[in-house]
Formats: sequence, C-alpha cells, structure tokens
Amino acid sequence: MRSGPNLVPNRYRGVSVATVPADVPLDEEGLRGYLLGRDAYRRTRFVVCRRDPAVPGPTALVHVSRASDTELFSPVVGVELLAGPERCTYVVEPEADTGIPSVLAAVARGRAPGSYAVVVQGRYEHVNFIVDPRPLRLVVREVVPPEPAKLADQVRRIIAVTETLPPIEVVPELTRLADLAELSGNPPGAHYLLPCRGAGGEVPGSPVSYLDEHPERADWTLLGCERSRMIHHWFYGEDPPRVDLCPKQAVLAGGRPADLTLTKCCLQEEHVDAGDGWVCVPWGSSLDHIREALARLVAQEEPVWQPV
Repeated sequence: MRSGPNLVPNRYRGVSVATVPADVPLDEEGLRGYLLGRDAYRRTRFVVCRRDPAVPGPTALVHVSRASDTELFSPVVGVELLAGPERCTYVVEPEADTGIPSVLAAVARGRAPGSYAVVVQGRYEHVNFIVDPRPLRLVVREVVPPEPAKLADQVRRIIAVTETLPPIEVVPELTRLADLAELSGNPPGAHYLLPCRGAGGEVPGSPVSYLDEHPERADWTLLGCERSRMIHHWFYGEDPPRVDLCPKQAVLAGGRPADLTLTKCCLQEEHVDAGDGWVCVPWGSSLDHIREALARLVAQEEPVWQPV
C-alpha cells in the first residue's frame, strides 16, 4: 500500500471497526496475533481497533490483506500497523461527511491537531480515517464586495461534496475596493467609478458612480478591469484614469505563486485558463467551471493524489 500524506480510503465501506480484548496489545505484534486467521468480509481493507466502541479510548489503525478478494469471507493473512494508540485519535463529529477527504482533513486539524492518524465517526454513523493530514493550500484571489466572496464560496461548496479531490484548505486572498482607491493616489473624497451597482461596492468617504448605469461623464477614477475600460471607452470615447482590479493580472505579474491559486477574469467568457501553479475561471463562472479548474489545479501536484 502506498504511503505519503493525506492517505484516505477510496470507500469507507472498506473500513471495519473491531472490539479488541483488553489483554491484546494495540501494537503491530499484538494485533497481528489477534487478527491473523480471522475471517474478514471481502471488502474489508482497514480495521479500526478499539477496546469499547461505545466509549472513547485508545485506538489503533491497521491495513489487512485477505486470502481471497472474491469469496464473501476469507481469513486475514496480513496485518500492517498504520498507527498505534499514541499516534491515532478517534473523533465523533456527527455532521461530518466522512466520504469527503477535505472534510476528514478539516476535522483532523480542528479536533485532533498534531495527530498522525484521525478516525472520524460522522454522518450516518459512518467511520473513515485520514493518515498524515496535510491538505493542499488553495489560495482564492478575488475582489470584494460582493460578500461573501463568491468564488471562494463556490470552491467550498464543490469541495464539500467531492470524493475524488485531495484534502484542500481554502485560503481566500481578498482585495477590497477601498484598498484599490488608496492605490490611485487621489486625495480623500475623490470621485470613483465602479463597474456595477449590483455588487454593492462603495468607497467610504467618496462619491461613487456605476458604469453599468451609464452615468453622465464626470471627473472620476475607474476602479475596474480591462473590460470596464473597454465599456467606458465605448460610452465616452476615451479612457479614464484607472486602477486595475483584475485578480488574474495580479497573479500573472507575480510569477509562479507559492501556493496553488485560483482566480477569475471577465475577459474569459466560457473557458478556463491555466498556467504554472494557477487556474483562472470566467468572472461569472458556473460550478462546472469550478470543478474543471480544481481538477486542473490538483493535477499539477506531483505525485498526483488519489485515495487508496
């Protein structure tokens, strides 16, 4: 069986829970002596070994091999200790979907920080585990408002129901319109033009107009991307002073990002763009765009993660 971080079974139906008598040590030698020769169901690949399933206590985790993969039951012929009681923690988290790797990693980090292996009893009483939880950091760069940040929210929603993605930690990096206004160098109270009213944007202490309302031309600074510049030129026949808010341009300007990065750009209308360490979706991206982007991002990791 492969080793490495974020080891998660591909199906929790392959995980069994066994009550081990008090006179059997929860180490590899003791559990090998106890389990070898015992019949195991044909889907059983891992066994969570506990003293009393109803009471939190010492837990060990083993990988087992059976004499046959086709017979309904067959004897255990191999036992490999993945984590003994000193490195394994059993957690009850009733709302956790234990089929989702990112959920397992989040529970492990939140409820058992520092534990090498974490067994989680979650929704539907299903039991699953993660060994060496080290979720991938995924930086999501976007502009707010609107809030909550839409792209980060979409990513979390996809991750929360996807069994085939590795454990992922979402790290939003948000740029606020008020911060962009400071980059303009304008004095306090300067007039700003924002792309649309629907986002609920404002610059505290300054008058604002909204490009989507085609307001009467004024002495303003545009806080907007290249598409907003194009629209302004179409409306007014000229380009205004501008602070570019496009998060994709910020990614491109910085070289390969330190962490996997997801961002968005309104010049992309229907396609997902990608580069070394980053992926960009359209500004009004669908959940399908997000799924494609996440798949392309995690495929850049070496070795490519997969459940065991």
